[in-house]
Amino acid sequence: MKEKNSVKIRFNILIAIVYIIGIVLLVSLFNLQIVHGEEYRETSNTRLTREKTITATRGNILDQSGNKLVSTTMLYNVEIYKTKIDNETLNNTLLLVAKTLEENGDSYIDNFPITINPYAFKDINIDDWKKSNNIDISFDAEASFNFYKEKYKINSDNIEDARKIITLRYLIEKDGYSNTKSVKIASNISNSSYAKFNEMGTSFPGISTYIEPTVSYPYGELASHILGYVGKISPDELENNTDYNQNDIIGKTGIQKVFEKYLKGKDGIKQIDMSVEGVVTDEYISEAAITGSDVVLTIDADLQKATEEALAKDIADMQNGVLRDATKASEGSAVVLNIKTGEILAMASFPNYNPSLFTDGISQTNWNNYLYDTRHPLVNKAISDKSAPGSTFKLVTAIAGLESGVIDLNTKINDTYIYKYYNDYQPKCWLRGGHGWQNVVQAIEHSCNYFFYETGRRAGIDKLTEVAKAFGLGQKTGVELPDEISGTLSNPDVDNEWTGGKTIQTAIGQLYNDFTPLQMAKYTAMLANGGKNIEVTIIKSINNQDGTQVSRNEIESHVNSFLQKDGNSGSDLGLSADIIATIRQGMKGVTSDDAGTAYSYFRDFNIEVGGKTGSASTNNGTNAWFIGFAPFDDPEIAVAVYVKNGEHGGYTAPVARSIFAQYLGMNASQITEDTTVFSYMQSVR
Repeated sequence: MKEKNSVKIRFNILIAIVYIIGIVLLVSLFNLQIVHGEEYRETSNTRLTREKTITATRGNILDQSGNKLVSTTMLYNVEIYKTKIDNETLNNTLLLVAKTLEENGDSYIDNFPITINPYAFKDINIDDWKKSNNIDISFDAEASFNFYKEKYKINSDNIEDARKIITLRYLIEKDGYSNTKSVKIASNISNSSYAKFNEMGTSFPGISTYIEPTVSYPYGELASHILGYVGKISPDELENNTDYNQNDIIGKTGIQKVFEKYLKGKDGIKQIDMSVEGVVTDEYISEAAITGSDVVLTIDADLQKATEEALAKDIADMQNGVLRDATKASEGSAVVLNIKTGEILAMASFPNYNPSLFTDGISQTNWNNYLYDTRHPLVNKAISDKSAPGSTFKLVTAIAGLESGVIDLNTKINDTYIYKYYNDYQPKCWLRGGHGWQNVVQAIEHSCNYFFYETGRRAGIDKLTEVAKAFGLGQKTGVELPDEISGTLSNPDVDNEWTGGKTIQTAIGQLYNDFTPLQMAKYTAMLANGGKNIEVTIIKSINNQDGTQVSRNEIESHVNSFLQKDGNSGSDLGLSADIIATIRQGMKGVTSDDAGTAYSYFRDFNIEVGGKTGSASTNNGTNAWFIGFAPFDDPEIAVAVYVKNGEHGGYTAPVARSIFAQYLGMNASQITEDTTVFSYMQSVR
């Protein structure tokens, strides 16, 4: 009995609690609907709250001195939301918007395919357009125009005003808008238009202005292949990036692509209060946007500019016949490395392209111009093009011969013009009659094919391969850029039917040898620093907006994962002081000895330079190379220059000279060139 009473008490308590809660709810409901109902209804009917994404400002991309190679420009834009205004008010509002923009020299988005005075269709498939818009197929341009005039209930007899309204109504119809989804009407408007829209908000129901950050390139096309471009995110990219929406931009190439994670930033949220008539009553930020991190590059903007200009001038001189026999030259690359750190100071690829054309979506015309240009302007030739190195490879052969002991510093080989060791393959030296007796220093200076045929044969392909691999040739450098290729190192791994003739072709930089300009620049830097391996890099630091820096380990981990890097190529060669001195002495003779293959371009240069020319035969012509370093006694920078169909290696030397002059603070305008020196030159040097 006692237990039953306890249960009954608990049940009564529960019933009482339910009654109390019910009474509280009824009182609250009475208060909302009866006491304050009219007040709340009035507020609800006069205010709409919308959320708008605040696009985060992307981080800058800077050169080593802090110059902004990529920055952000703030654009003033105009958008419209759907409101409860009637059709006539909407039309009058849009006409006022159009006239306001035009009065201040601004434009609005115009996708309507009919022009007036006279009536005409734009360049579209007219029948398909009519069908998709339910227009009578027999209607001409004027009848189609009037179809929309009636559809949108436009009362104005002024056809110019009518077209303004139709254009914006057509845009709204196609893009679709609601009280939460806006349609952009105009972008990058003037301060005058922006001020008027904000000052006279009651005259523009549904109209809102906002500031949008957009990527800009203050230096134009400078370093375009390094920086890369951005564009609207694709469906595939959106699927793999959950932090983005369908209207976001994303890095597509270059640094913009590899370091998108750091550059993007984090979007914020703005609350916008509007009356039902569409007049903005209040705005406030509920979540602030976070600006992306700045990526600092190792390149120097001034040196980059000088390198690009020198390369463009050199190719123009070839095309115009100033440098004879190379009129087919049309594209090339030049790379400048810090010998001690491996930092890329400049990386030029000719021709450049304009990355700003891609930001808001490149036009089909501009895209086709780039896509079908036979000079391949969108390709970064420093890392994505390759060529046989020609005689620049002879330094590998010299080192292989000296290290293996098959030649020494005093060994002389008699160049009798035709190399007859093999019965089935008897190549010639480039100089008719041959160079006669040559030691290794002289052979480098004069680029004697015969000497390196014999040295390569003696050293053997395995030794040539060992030395070339130590320089990183035929391997990706691991630079923090997309689309780097490996190239090819000529050896039995790529040809199962190897012969002695193939070894001597390899020894002078021909056959299967194909290297990128960046690989050649690294090779040159290692020649200058005594054979010490360097890690090529183009990233100085990544700086967060709070003043901290991304750690080097994190950067390397990100790059390795993003680019699927295998690590640094090459290895220390451990060369003796005698071998280092011999190779460098030969390279000095190339530019300073009157019989050197680049002497005519450096004979009046005030700084001693080590260099080597190379001309590599291909099926379509002869590619030209120059590699070099300066200053000779205490090297600081290494340079590799490549021009497709440049014909003679010496022809690329003026580019290197201009680079050295810029880096060393000399006056590049004092450069003089003797273009008559090449009365005869074999293609392989």
